Amino acid sequence: MTTIAPPRPVASALRRLYFVRFGFAVAWAALLLTTAAEIGPLTVALLVLYPVFDVAAAVVDVRSSRTGGPSLLLYGNIAISTLAAAALAIAAASGIPAVLRVWGAWAIVAGLVQLVVAINRRGMAGHWPMILSGGISTVAGTSFILMAAAEDANLDNVAGYATVGGVFFLVSALRLHRTAAP
Repeated sequence: MTTIAPPRPVASALRRLYFVRFGFAVAWAALLLTTAAEIGPLTVALLVLYPVFDVAAAVVDVRSSRTGGPSLLLYGNIAISTLAAAALAIAAASGIPAVLRVWGAWAIVAGLVQLVVAINRRGMAGHWPMILSGGISTVAGTSFILMAAAEDANLDNVAGYATVGGVFFLVSALRLHRTAAP
């Protein structure tokens, strides 16, 4: 499908990016849990911020792997996450079930993109966790859509989803050390 850029510089850049993504995901999840009981301005801001951060991370990823790799898929992820941020802002006005449906749809599509990107990079140490994360994201997205129908729908599982995703980024960053080391 595509070629992979020289491993060492790309792996080093991805390693830094994945550490940042881990830290962001864990901090974001902790903040969301403090506001998740109802949708207020801070909750809406947090819900929109997560896909916006995903856009920024994809831009960094594209720039770091410019000499090769799945750039077209990453550009697709930028578009998907930008749409998700806007859709979440709109859905928040309708309540938690609408947010869960949008979040779920985004998790499915973004998870599939992550899965394909990680499969293309599987030659670099550290991308098996990303393969697992992409697959789990698609399953989690489906569960969010199903959760939206529950009477007691809440955003706690969204925070858990971000935390698990962050842990996958941490594991991948740690494993990328082998490829990034001189």
